[in-house]
Amino acid sequence: MARAGFIAVLVLLGAWTIQAAHADVVELGPRPYFLIDQMKDGPLKSKLLACADNSFERKQFSIGHRGAALMFPEHTAESYRAAARMGAGIIECDVTFTKDKELVCRHAQNDLHTTTNILKTPLAAKCTRPFSPAGGAPASAECRTSDVTLAEFRTLAGKMDAENKKAGNVDEYMDGTADWRTDLYAASAGTLMTHAESIKLLRSLGAKFTPELKSPSVSMPYDGLTQEAYAQKMIDEYKAAGVPPEDVWPQSFNLADVLYWIRNEPAFGKQAVYLDERDSEAGLNPMNPATFKPTMAELKAMGVNYIGPPLWMLVTVEGGRIVPSAYAKEARAAGLKVIAWSLERSGPLKTGGGWYYQSIKAATKSDGVTYELLDVLATEVGIVGIFSDWPATVTYYANCMGLD
Repeated sequence: MARAGFIAVLVLLGAWTIQAAHADVVELGPRPYFLIDQMKDGPLKSKLLACADNSFERKQFSIGHRGAALMFPEHTAESYRAAARMGAGIIECDVTFTKDKELVCRHAQNDLHTTTNILKTPLAAKCTRPFSPAGGAPASAECRTSDVTLAEFRTLAGKMDAENKKAGNVDEYMDGTADWRTDLYAASAGTLMTHAESIKLLRSLGAKFTPELKSPSVSMPYDGLTQEAYAQKMIDEYKAAGVPPEDVWPQSFNLADVLYWIRNEPAFGKQAVYLDERDSEAGLNPMNPATFKPTMAELKAMGVNYIGPPLWMLVTVEGGRIVPSAYAKEARAAGLKVIAWSLERSGPLKTGGGWYYQSIKAATKSDGVTYELLDVLATEVGIVGIFSDWPATVTYYANCMGLD
């Protein structure tokens, strides 16, 4: 072998060795300690403080929501690596499809204008709705993965998910990152991923999988692709990669998708997660079981084993204390396993925390409430996992409390 070729092989082997050697390394950084410092004094704070000098390991209880989206462009290789480094045992790829029906990781089929640089590329001309500056109406655009082929998708770069609706031009429109997030790690541009590529990467990082089949923005069937074929295609990519079904928690807000997997891919379907966003608009009141249609028992009878509601549906405040909601109690009584979403998604809690914390706004006086809420969810609601935009926070708690 020529010297140059030999050196190249050594470099490649070295890079693989570094990746393999570091796959199980967990580094949490300062955020868990920052949150603990803000907690009110008491047994929970003391327990968490006592774990400060522990070593930490990956936990399935800790789920990377779109990777580590608090600071990294979501659904990028960089975001996934950060989530794995912070000990997320399961990492999410939201799955949608391109114009040529290839599966890619994006939170929505129509979010390229807020999560990538598409508006500053020639592909902007292919968007469903081109950029329109603020005037009589807010600035807007709509760019879908189905507007571009996979080859074109690969030319894009990820950015923090944001838009400036007061923008007068594209540069201003793309510069909308919330002040409690950061563009620091987006400066070098995020690497977009296909679903198949995410499987390969997450496996190499030692993480397991929770792909979410996103509702299409286009009418289905799309160029011959039916909803059922779309749901099957997602599962087929795990089968093609040789991933055991027990390492995959497929998700959907569409109950029909979950039931399709239960019927047609039972090995995967038994861990399928029905993401439940039924709220007041759908007539559901988390404190009134009579409004749960279907009921928790009916979902269980259909074969559903996992349900995934937002944080606020699982808790309420009684006597100044965060406690489980009727929704949480009914789910547990029916034997449903609960996965909650999404911690650290909506900014500082001093002002109430926004949509995700709406049912406990009276109790959200500081970011220290993050761990108070997490503890109620784990010990009283009995969740089996929780999505977080910064998985280190959950990894710390899960290690400290001896969770899986």
